[in-house]
Amino acid sequence: MLSVIIPASNEETYIGACLTALCASDPIPGGAEAIVVANGCCDATAARAQEFAAQAAAKGWGFRVIDLAAGGKPNALNQGDLAATGTIHAYLDADCIVTPSLMAGLVAALAQEALLYAGATPVIPRARSWITRAYARFWQSLPFAQSVAPGYGLFAVNAAGRARWGEFPAIISDDTFVRLQFTPEERVQIAPRYDWPMIEGFAALTRVRRRQDAGVAEIDAKYPGLLSREGKAPLTKTNLLRLAARDPVGFAVYVAVSLNVRRQKGNTSWTRGR
Repeated sequence: MLSVIIPASNEETYIGACLTALCASDPIPGGAEAIVVANGCCDATAARAQEFAAQAAAKGWGFRVIDLAAGGKPNALNQGDLAATGTIHAYLDADCIVTPSLMAGLVAALAQEALLYAGATPVIPRARSWITRAYARFWQSLPFAQSVAPGYGLFAVNAAGRARWGEFPAIISDDTFVRLQFTPEERVQIAPRYDWPMIEGFAALTRVRRRQDAGVAEIDAKYPGLLSREGKAPLTKTNLLRLAARDPVGFAVYVAVSLNVRRQKGNTSWTRGR
């Protein structure tokens, strides 16, 4: 059985589209359930999610909404894990939209004993602002985004994979932490796509990038050697210049955001990717 765990903090605007797409999934061998974990919400996220109970049931899905007073994604993930009854756990951001064949594809991939961690193919929808479009275009050409199953917005593990770690630790980058529990040979990316929106505007991109960088640094400090499992291709000067030549505008925006991150010092409280 598949358990899809969806942490959601103030996602009233996005959770409907996420659950609509999830309920439209192809039949899941062994059955499936969705667990929305609203955490620290000051909007109607939980109530909006609960509206999908009947739709999920009509599609044969188990469905539950957990409403936590306290915010915090790691705790939301842990509470979702505790409530889950499936042997395969998929973790889905509340602003992502999956295609119909995706969840069944993850289940099929993780049925293979040699594969413990699976992701799908992320797509960044066209942003409203030109600066986010340029940044996203260049960012998607970098080695991390081109690596197998980068895991942002969505990843899944089978029972053996979930046994690699205990509770989600109270760290910034939960997705990176999980992905690095597995060697590159233990990860697989399936073809079905999902939309993962990117945040709009220069200041917002700077906040997110600062947090992403802090998350990687935190993992390196708390879990020495874990980053060696990344498995992405090196970004050499030659490769960077080649990418810059292909997309000079995207490169300029990416560099400007990077420099702004270095100049500014600020908190790394939770910030959406979009």
